[in-house]
Amino acid sequence: MEYKDYYAALGVTRDATQDDIKRAYRKLARKYHPDINKEKGAEAKFKEIGEANEVLGDPEKRMAYDQLGRDYRAGQDFRPPPDWDAGYEFSGGPGQAASRAEEAAFSDFFESLFGGARRAGGAGQRREFHVRGEDHHAKVLIDLDDAFKGARRTIRLQVPRVTPEGHLVAEERTLNVDIPRGVRAGQHIRLKGQGAPGMGKGEPGDLYLEIEFAPHRLYHVEGRDLYLNLPVAPWEAALGGKVKAPTPEGVVDVTIPANSAQGRKLRLKGRGMPGTPPGDLYIVLQIALPAANSDKAKDLYRRMADELAFNPRARLGV
Repeated sequence: MEYKDYYAALGVTRDATQDDIKRAYRKLARKYHPDINKEKGAEAKFKEIGEANEVLGDPEKRMAYDQLGRDYRAGQDFRPPPDWDAGYEFSGGPGQAASRAEEAAFSDFFESLFGGARRAGGAGQRREFHVRGEDHHAKVLIDLDDAFKGARRTIRLQVPRVTPEGHLVAEERTLNVDIPRGVRAGQHIRLKGQGAPGMGKGEPGDLYLEIEFAPHRLYHVEGRDLYLNLPVAPWEAALGGKVKAPTPEGVVDVTIPANSAQGRKLRLKGRGMPGTPPGDLYIVLQIALPAANSDKAKDLYRRMADELAFNPRARLGV
């Protein structure tokens, strides 16, 4: 998809105040409104500036958009960086849904960045006169080890604030959060009373933290199952035997069946993420070849080539 420069669409600089953005949008909206401007392309321009205003006119979305950086150009091929929005607090909580018609009004670029945030409640969905404070949500990255064992950790969120002069600034919010043992990616942790303040004597809203896992050096997660790529020597794969393998609970002995092929999966039942039932740990064999970096090693490879009737491309008919 193509990157969209929302500042260029509204004709404002990146340090524009919120009032500057509001004025620019109103001026352009009047100029390109389809009921007024019948020129070719006016309707598309009207939609473009409306989308730009949806982002830049909302301090939460603007702050998240700004952190993508200044290195992209309008029309440039773009894919959102993984978990690009982690650590940013948005209005709304899980379960609040935007209409399909509303979702269809914006580009794929917008949906790739803010589709989840809008479905979780965006600026146009706020209920200003509710007594109870509005719920907020944020995506946070946690360590897999903390999810496996449970932990208490300090979480830092970026929260937007508009200064009296109209400029957008980021403030850091620090929370101490209990990470439940066995929490899964995509699961929400509810922090009661940590959302927006209520009106009058109303209770504050809640803050929902959507859990994602930071990359782990050994494992990746699918549901409650863990996957580990385990290097094995060619003779270990061919002859079989016992090897050491790490697990989240410590090193264990694993039996490698004889004649194991690259990519073979070995299942360790119940050694995945905690739960009821717990997940499994899948060991994926990766055959590691010794380097031919000495005369002795090269001679050994030559003897194997001479003595073993082995053609790895036989199934290809060559």
